[in-house]
Amino acid sequence: MTRDDIPKIIKDVGFDFDWDESKVWALDEPVTEMLIDELTWHFEIPFLWEGEGVYNLKPIEVIRHPDEHKPEYDRTIAADTSYPIDLMENKGRWLILDGLHRLMKLSTQGARTVRIIPRDRVPEILSD
Repeated sequence: MTRDDIPKIIKDVGFDFDWDESKVWALDEPVTEMLIDELTWHFEIPFLWEGEGVYNLKPIEVIRHPDEHKPEYDRTIAADTSYPIDLMENKGRWLILDGLHRLMKLSTQGARTVRIIPRDRVPEILSD
């Protein structure tokens, strides 16, 4: 997939770089507390995909209609919430680097720990 294939909404709210999740996990950053409500805006953006398409499924659709989106719902239920959600500030708000399925699972449970990754760490997490 090229940058041209990415839907406008993802370009508008998403990062302008590709990252390697394993490099994010390896960062030594503190865990902090944040209300899940500050992150649920992610649910209205088609960050997920199903079938042959990409970025064609909103998390809220999976949450509201789990039987219609069983693979993504199963992935959500299986998410290991012992790990924090990794965030980075982007375009004036917090954006998830890793942990969307954990956020979906935790959305009704109130406060949750997150890791805030400073923008100056981007060179360390770029995908090869």
